[in-house]
Amino acid sequence: VTITTRLLVSHLSGIRHYEKDITKVKEEKANRAFKLTKPYQDKEQKEKEDKGIEKTESVMPRKEHKGEVKSQSSKPGRRDKEFEQEEYYLKEKFESVIDSLKIFKNDPLFFKPGSQFLYSTYGFTLLSAVVERVSGQKFTDYMLKMFRDLDMLSTVLDDNEAMIYNRARCYVYNKKGRLVNAPYVDNSYKWAGGGFLSSVGDLLKFGNVLLYSYQAGQFKNTNDKLLPGYLKPDTVAMMWTPVPKTEVSWDRDGKYAMAWAVVEKKQQCGYCRQQRHYASHTGGAVGASSVLLILPEELDSEATATGLVAPPRGVVVTIICNMQSVSLNSTALKIAREFDKEKR
Repeated sequence: VTITTRLLVSHLSGIRHYEKDITKVKEEKANRAFKLTKPYQDKEQKEKEDKGIEKTESVMPRKEHKGEVKSQSSKPGRRDKEFEQEEYYLKEKFESVIDSLKIFKNDPLFFKPGSQFLYSTYGFTLLSAVVERVSGQKFTDYMLKMFRDLDMLSTVLDDNEAMIYNRARCYVYNKKGRLVNAPYVDNSYKWAGGGFLSSVGDLLKFGNVLLYSYQAGQFKNTNDKLLPGYLKPDTVAMMWTPVPKTEVSWDRDGKYAMAWAVVEKKQQCGYCRQQRHYASHTGGAVGASSVLLILPEELDSEATATGLVAPPRGVVVTIICNMQSVSLNSTALKIAREFDKEKR
């Protein structure tokens, strides 16, 4: 088979994630597809069933108790089976990304590359090895130089030995539902897929760099006053174009593109629900959760032609939480929409 870097960056390579059992992966994909086609129980049917229940004093306490149980089980970290995988908790230190390929390099592919979507952190480990070979330098050195170029001075390797100013403590819920310190892990096996520490300020800079690069080419009469973007506009547009056969677990409206989840602008009928174009990605690690969401402003031809406004135009939202398995994408989207509404 042939695996390209584009397949890796869109998670179509067939390389496994943390789950080694392909049967369990297929079952999970089937369950997710079922939930998407039938997201909720029919409301009218539920109302009919509720009418048939006599609401006496003997019934009510039992229903309240069910509510309490539901509340407890909905705490962050209680329902996420993802973090039951042993490889999340590796403690071995790897000297290079090429060395860390030994974790999965002899494992079979789960499907023919290009045929199915499967989110894979190890796919990004292989991608980082490609960067390391092509650049001729360690992937970590390559990335740290890029972060300096982007003025992301607080973004560093999650190195356990280094003294990192303001490094946060991370937390998880244990089996009893109590808040405890996150276990010790060494993330040197997956720098590209979850091995960097950052701040909300740095991630906002990163989002603005991408948004500026995306929009810079749309502004015409600026008398060359605009500096070029860090990336070419066509490159960002390509990164934010949905790739066929992909899916996104954290956003019902989204498709996966190139290292980003993307929702396209869409409205099927007049006065019906509108979808705005935005790009986002969540992050999950042992004891931490994050999201970065970019909502570009819808620019009209007059604004881009007159040069009265300059990029970046839009809303960038990032949230970093030192708590495991916290769902943040919907919160970020609500915040972005509120700021966008206020601007308009």
